[in-house]
Amino acid sequence: MTSDELHWFTTLAELEHVGAAADRLHVSQPTLSRMLARLERRLAVRLFDRHGKRLALNEFGRVYYEHARRARAELEAADRALADLANPARGVVRLSFLHSVGARLVPQLIADFRRGSGRVTFTLDQDGAEAVTGRVLDGSADLGIVSPRPVESGLAWRALLRQRLALAVPPDHRLAGQRRIRLAEAADAEFITTHPGFGMRRILDDLSAAADLRPRIAFECSDLITVTGLVTAGLGVAIVPLEDPARPAAPGPVLIPLADPGATRTVGLIWSVAAVPSDVVRAFRDFAGEWAAGRAADARIVARP
Repeated sequence: MTSDELHWFTTLAELEHVGAAADRLHVSQPTLSRMLARLERRLAVRLFDRHGKRLALNEFGRVYYEHARRARAELEAADRALADLANPARGVVRLSFLHSVGARLVPQLIADFRRGSGRVTFTLDQDGAEAVTGRVLDGSADLGIVSPRPVESGLAWRALLRQRLALAVPPDHRLAGQRRIRLAEAADAEFITTHPGFGMRRILDDLSAAADLRPRIAFECSDLITVTGLVTAGLGVAIVPLEDPARPAAPGPVLIPLADPGATRTVGLIWSVAAVPSDVVRAFRDFAGEWAAGRAADARIVARP
């Protein structure tokens, strides 16, 4: 397979939906279907079982996907190695991260790094915490920024920042006047949250379990901007970072700090312990740790009376 074939096939195998894969690849659905048909004819086997508009990898497809995924990772590693060899001052960092850190944290981190490192190239990818973790583990991303800390083995972790959590409520909500709140006090509310597999959903699940609460989920979506917008429209309440740069401008929701134990979100950098990083990836990883430590020290100085 060519590198282009590896890219579209692994994308289709991971999404198992022609429409979603076509959107991500920026091709039409008929074009992608024809590409798949040509590949299956060449291999003389069907790689997917068809279920309406959805696809499911069959036993042939799963075997082919594992080999294709490794081949794609090897080719990308070769590209990076050649780039580093040809021009060690540049190189590429493949960074995957949560939607909620794309407004401020990631741009600030990259900008500060590039001021002292020259023209390093970044390829950026945003998704939920499980997907980001998967990309780091399968080698399609060098580094990931996620929250909370993943439970999967084979990953290293470096904390970058800690955020207090709040209950976001509509401005006219009965709880809007409270200065602090426990999650159990919102037991009768409908919650708006991210999809399963996203970091804030895991945090909601963990805090709810600790509070012996089974939240009623009214809406699920993929980013905190939409979550807070739905709260502002009066459609429910949500758990969000108190210092969330992605929340909409005024009037916006009212944010009530949570008093529950462990009501914080730690955002951190992850990488595969099995991967051998390029010089520029290692440099960015080390810089991120120093950058985070400097920000924490500045915050302590500001908070000192």
